[in-house]
Amino acid sequence: MSCSIELPAEAHLLALASLPQMGPARLRALVGAVSPAEAWHELCRGAVPGGGVRDLLGAPAAALLAAWTRWASELDVGELWRRHLEAGVEVCGVSSPAYPEPFCREEHPPPLVVLRGDSQALDGPRVAIVGTRDCTRYGRDVAFELGRDLAAAGVRVVSGLALGIDGAAHAGALEARAAPPVAVVGSGLDVVYPRRNHSLWRAVADAGLLISEHPLGTSPTAWHFPARNRLIAALADIVVVVESHARGGALHTATEAAQRGRPVMAVPGSVRAHASEGTNRLFDEGAHVCLGAGDVLALLGLDTPARRRGADPRPAPDPSDARVLEHMGWEPVALEQLVLRTGLELGVLVLALDRLEAAGWVARRAGWFERVAHDGR
Repeated sequence: MSCSIELPAEAHLLALASLPQMGPARLRALVGAVSPAEAWHELCRGAVPGGGVRDLLGAPAAALLAAWTRWASELDVGELWRRHLEAGVEVCGVSSPAYPEPFCREEHPPPLVVLRGDSQALDGPRVAIVGTRDCTRYGRDVAFELGRDLAAAGVRVVSGLALGIDGAAHAGALEARAAPPVAVVGSGLDVVYPRRNHSLWRAVADAGLLISEHPLGTSPTAWHFPARNRLIAALADIVVVVESHARGGALHTATEAAQRGRPVMAVPGSVRAHASEGTNRLFDEGAHVCLGAGDVLALLGLDTPARRRGADPRPAPDPSDARVLEHMGWEPVALEQLVLRTGLELGVLVLALDRLEAAGWVARRAGWFERVAHDGR
């Protein structure tokens, strides 16, 4: 049993945050009237710390408090603290020197944040680029270009390291090798989610900053992600939604930003594309139009340097393949639709699409085909 109050306050915040069903609101209530060490000591004795905490626990208050007491009696706070120190992460309470300054302006600042990387990565303009995991090739390309061009202009790209738009934005920011990227995640910093982004997590941590409000070892759960979204909005000077279905976390982030008086921008998409349904409706709510990094920089009040486009390195398609591109347009299209549009036999069309895909003019995804633009890279 480890109920010592000699460890730093951050160690006891970690221990409290490790309790079952602990969230930011409950943690804030626990340490609202007493210090983290005192709150932990009270729990070790089976008492209710802070007063008024029962109101936040819901109906099973007695059972949850009993579970907390059992957990407190078994957890070694010193060992938990040592494990975080050895992992090279920085644990911060609101009064800690490295606590992110933007969170201090929140009505309810997160009581605990865990950082990996350079906390000074936040020193500069910050733009969140968010969107659906189930994005189109168009959305992924736009997110990548926005991340790259904004980072090259000195803007810190903030996102959630999810698949789809988030990951593409951070990949673009990393390619710029300029302003450091910033990510807020919904798990412990040693629990990569989704696993496919493992290398991206490491690259962001090496080049910029990872932020979590969960102790190491915390698995992602559904409620962590809306909570994460509020922190993304809190960090951002502007939130840009690249693609979003009618519902989704990106729209939640946009709402959180609007509630804080932060500008929201959206990238227009095809009215036929489900991935742009929510994005396009943001314009009804007053979102600014984002057609590229220049629009974001202008809204930030920063210079918008001209970007030189290099020659397209892709081999030019032959005339018959070029006509397929023309019929394809700039939105995802099914093979059956292309047959009708082009009038080509199926076998001829498939061979043309194979050639265009090999040359980089077309991308194939889940049975759909999308035209790929040249972005000057």
